[in-house]
Amino acid sequence: MYLTYERPRAHGGPVTSTRHAPADITGAHEGYRVGEAGYRRISIALFAAGVTTFALLYSTQALLPDLARAFGVSATQSTLSLSVTTVGLAVALLLAGPLSEVIGRTRLIHLSVSVSAVVALGCAVAPGWHVLLGLRLLLGVTLAGLPAVATAYLREELHSATHARAAGLYIGGTALGGMTGRLVAGGVAEALGWRWALAAIAVVGLACAVVVRLLLPASRNFRPAAASPAHLLAMTRHALTDRALLALYAIGACSMGAFVAVYNALGFRLASAPFDLGPGAAGLVFLVYPIGTISSTVAGRWADRFGRRSVVPVGCLITAAGIGLTLPPSLPVVVLGLAVMTAGFFVVHGVASGWVPGRAHAGGVAGGQAASLYLFAYYLGSSVFGSLAGRAWTVAAWPAVTALSLALVAVTGLLAAGLRRMPSLDPLRR
Repeated sequence: MYLTYERPRAHGGPVTSTRHAPADITGAHEGYRVGEAGYRRISIALFAAGVTTFALLYSTQALLPDLARAFGVSATQSTLSLSVTTVGLAVALLLAGPLSEVIGRTRLIHLSVSVSAVVALGCAVAPGWHVLLGLRLLLGVTLAGLPAVATAYLREELHSATHARAAGLYIGGTALGGMTGRLVAGGVAEALGWRWALAAIAVVGLACAVVVRLLLPASRNFRPAAASPAHLLAMTRHALTDRALLALYAIGACSMGAFVAVYNALGFRLASAPFDLGPGAAGLVFLVYPIGTISSTVAGRWADRFGRRSVVPVGCLITAAGIGLTLPPSLPVVVLGLAVMTAGFFVVHGVASGWVPGRAHAGGVAGGQAASLYLFAYYLGSSVFGSLAGRAWTVAAWPAVTALSLALVAVTGLLAAGLRRMPSLDPLRR
């Protein structure tokens, strides 16, 4: 089936565009609603999947000073333990999205969370720095299955009235996972060392994989696409021709870059004067992460009520305010700034990530492919700007890190402002 719609020119009349749209599903289920058993099972399962994915992904972030000492590498080199994982994840997302259109969402989710936990156990026993980096790169590849399809799965299996709320809850799970990875790793490393810290996070991943296996319902509204290279290339081309989708991809890259830059350099700042904290104590600052769980869930409800175009700029302003608060050499003020920044970032990401498959579906673009491209940009931004944060810290300490992050938030805000001027393809959404 093909979907034909009109989109406005920058100057002049409308242009008719024909794009490949998902086939009509005769008798398709309208989707689980809030309060139904299927909705609860999906919410819990994807929350757990988000926890394991991001706990494993960010498990080395609280350990960067320990890894630098253990392997005799610099601060900038230590950030590679995170950057290579996000690079592997970003590249694998380009394949995982189209693959999910062929083999199905639930199968890919189960495979991703299970294999990733096993690879994470291997990281804990890596005999050398380069072996650890290789395993962390492989971990990024295996982790790609969940984020590539989560929002597309939610759009297909839940009632349309619950999409933004459910996406916010899933992003909340990723926020809790990020906190778990950093907090547990820091605490265990303080007592037993970095190897036991990574092993503990791997056990968390295995437990969450079991929860996902038991609770996640099979897809009811998914219909496989043609397994041909030409079709996959066509899906990619369509997902790269919508200006609003391109802006959303860039928002993901810049907002994530700003966020990771702060947290990557944070361990080095807290280990230095005037704070002089060990990894366990420094890891406690990640207790602010549940604020991201709350803010992403609330932002989803705001988006349902006020429109996504209104909520994303507010998230940018909150993020910038939080980054500014981290400048004074006062631990309580720094923690407050991290809390505010985390809340703002998850408002932006929670709304933008749920916006992508909705915009894609309205424009006849494969949701899984569009979501994969958003996350490719998101993790590419994490890799590039996360590594730049280590160099910024080396050159000019914390002021340079905050300048980098504030510049990225400013770009995010400009992109969000541009989205407000682009027409919606879905008359029911703003």
